Amino acid sequence: MKIHFFQHDPVDGPGFIDSWLVSQGHEIYWTKFFTSPQLPNTQDVDMLIILGGPMSANDEKTFPWLKEEKSFIQRIMEQGKPVLGICLGAQLIASSLGARVHGSPVKEIGWFPLQGLPVEGNRFFSFPPSFFAFQWHEETFELPSGSTLLATSQACKNQAFQLGENVIGLQFHLEVTPKDIKAMTDYCLSELIPSPYVQSQEDILSQEHYCAGANRIMEQLLLFLTSGNSKIRAGP
Repeated sequence: MKIHFFQHDPVDGPGFIDSWLVSQGHEIYWTKFFTSPQLPNTQDVDMLIILGGPMSANDEKTFPWLKEEKSFIQRIMEQGKPVLGICLGAQLIASSLGARVHGSPVKEIGWFPLQGLPVEGNRFFSFPPSFFAFQWHEETFELPSGSTLLATSQACKNQAFQLGENVIGLQFHLEVTPKDIKAMTDYCLSELIPSPYVQSQEDILSQEHYCAGANRIMEQLLLFLTSGNSKIRAGP
């Protein structure tokens, strides 16, 4: 498959994802909006992965390319191709479908527990009933019309959704590696003012062992989207 990444910030990279995709024989391509917001032709994209970033999905006046990006995401979904959105990426999917993106009840930065919700049938990806993932967001999304909520948490209700059989949005980060965690916390150290849902850099780095479990779930999710095998599930 020709898999195209949308990257919005040099620190919010693909982490575990790109090396795993290459190991499976997929071709990787990029649009890096922080250097050159040049969109590909839709026919050159078999799957789209939209990464995170510090901007809001609503910041079209500040970042005019956001409007074109959302239009491109919508066209890829209309063509029935797999789409995965992470953090800002999930918010962009939701916004492109007309769902509202707005401030989250609390700002979340760090490792926090989530709950996978039961789903019926093999067409949905199934998360484990309980798992830890890395969070870094202060906005959230309303569920797009026709989508199904896959995961939730105490701090933020809408944590993951699926639309159809091949569009998935994640508010949280399953792709991060220990190297990514260190780079992200160094880059945005001033934001790490401890509160009930914001952990210190020391606390975040001390929990980097959760990366391995998060990456395993991401591997199952990527298999689900790239193979078209709806029987692949991370849950029990």
